[in-house]
Amino acid sequence: MIDSRLSAITRRIEERSADSRAAYLEHIADMGKQGPHRGQLSCSNLAHGFAACSEEDKQALTLTESANIGIVNAYNDMLSAHQPLATYPELVKRAAHGVGSTAQVAGGVPAMCDGVTQGTAGMELSLFSRDIIAGSTAIALSHNMFDGALCLGVCDKIVPGLLIGALSFGHLPVIFAPAGPMTSGLSNKEKAAVRQQYAEGKVGRDELLKAESAAYHGEGTCTFYGTANSNQMLMEVMGVHIPGAAFEPPGTEMRDALTVAATERLCKITALGNEYTPFGHVVDVKCIVNAIVALLATGGSTNHSIHWIAIARAAGILLDWQDYSDLSAITPLVARVYPNGSADVNHFHAAGGTGYVIRTLLDNGLLHEDVKTNWGEGLHHYTQEPQLTDGRLSYIDGVHASADTTVLRPADDAFSPEGGMRLLEGNLGRSVIKISAVAEEHQLIEAPAVVFEDQVSLAAAFDAGELEKDFVAVVRFQGPASNGMPELHKLTPFLGILQDRGFKVALVTDGRMSGASGKVPAAIHLSPEALADGPIGKVRDGDMIRLDARGGELSALVPTDEWAARENAKRANDSAESGTGRELFGYMRRAVNAAEQGATVFFD
Repeated sequence: MIDSRLSAITRRIEERSADSRAAYLEHIADMGKQGPHRGQLSCSNLAHGFAACSEEDKQALTLTESANIGIVNAYNDMLSAHQPLATYPELVKRAAHGVGSTAQVAGGVPAMCDGVTQGTAGMELSLFSRDIIAGSTAIALSHNMFDGALCLGVCDKIVPGLLIGALSFGHLPVIFAPAGPMTSGLSNKEKAAVRQQYAEGKVGRDELLKAESAAYHGEGTCTFYGTANSNQMLMEVMGVHIPGAAFEPPGTEMRDALTVAATERLCKITALGNEYTPFGHVVDVKCIVNAIVALLATGGSTNHSIHWIAIARAAGILLDWQDYSDLSAITPLVARVYPNGSADVNHFHAAGGTGYVIRTLLDNGLLHEDVKTNWGEGLHHYTQEPQLTDGRLSYIDGVHASADTTVLRPADDAFSPEGGMRLLEGNLGRSVIKISAVAEEHQLIEAPAVVFEDQVSLAAAFDAGELEKDFVAVVRFQGPASNGMPELHKLTPFLGILQDRGFKVALVTDGRMSGASGKVPAAIHLSPEALADGPIGKVRDGDMIRLDARGGELSALVPTDEWAARENAKRANDSAESGTGRELFGYMRRAVNAAEQGATVFFD
């Protein structure tokens, strides 16, 4: 039985989205009416499309009875998470041939690593890379040679970008095939401790690099539960993967078998067969609600309070932060994975992983089971577990109990009765906060503001000993229009140290924090941003700031008349305008909408 509160929130989103969703479905229906698109191409167009293919593939592509799969690949060999994708195209082509179909690499999309660019100028391109990836996906599929698309990507902006781009071709079936996490190395807790020691000057750079290299040591995604691994959890609960694909590590027989199975399934669900499953019908309101519930239930990345709004909008669905907050209030926290616990995603996978999370949420009426997925009707398919028998992939009933209740718990005996992502409102605007890793005694902070315009300035103040006190760090001019909304991950060690020393500290910013947002209360994504004359621009050093995560309040405790009379501060630092390619993204900074609208250039 579905929870009545979940049904009510879902209906509210459906009603709000009725017109835009209908327009989207009409659009993809019009695209689908043309049938297999390469059948509409002129001889010259088609000849260009298969000129480099084998004679056998040319013969197949001349006909329209067999599927041709377009591979959209985020491969590069610098990113550990995407390096395994180098071998996927040949594997996919062989699998397609095995079922009488063909596959072509339709195009590549850029894939940058926030872990490499964190704290540097390159990070100011990160959020915008999502929309570039979406556009690149559309370019790849625009050749109209394809009956379905297989999207290969894993990390932070890559999966959301691929999703947005694929939804513009929502008449096609689309399956995502990930690469999986790297094997466990130095624990995230130990790595974080060394980072903090380095920030305090207790260890040198050599020791820090040794720890970082022991944590990030091989191919696959980083093993903490940040944005990249949250992506994979959400792909699973949305039915966009095939079941059990999220967290199988790279380079195993099972990983290859899952990729082959994804290809074979995709060939079966094109418009040429009897199980046609257009992507735009998979990603509906219930699917999006399921994704948000799974995010909240597992303590996933705050970045998805931006990304999934943009993804939903690409499917004609209108979300806002009130929806997240209301869903969080009814969603129990069933997982403790770093930074919300000590376990990594490999431990999470071994304890029961995605299948168990989906099962326990379904059992408690907290997910919509009646959805269309790439594996068939109904979300129950995703409680199943893949296994290999004599090299052949099959599915068995997944686990009914967690193998480690310190990592995964049933929804009716959860770590917390709510998901821990909340909307904050007040005279500073609207923001979100993730409190699943914030101790209860830190969820209400009232302290004087110390205002900064970048994270470097805060680090300098820390080094100068100016922050040995209770305070709220207000870091502004970090929104999407200002500088591309970089993650402010360098703030975490400094604020964490001060909190450990007994000071009451918090962060308020119109920027982003990492998917690894942790123990320090952080009101993030504050909208309107400072560059758009948001109230954060009125804050002055010494203003008392109230951040009440429990009560949902974020306010400057300044007399109303004085607050109304204040002028907004002007940005002193315009460094985002040039250098490291940033000058090429000026048009995006000028066109981007607010964080609560998805921080995208595509939609009003």
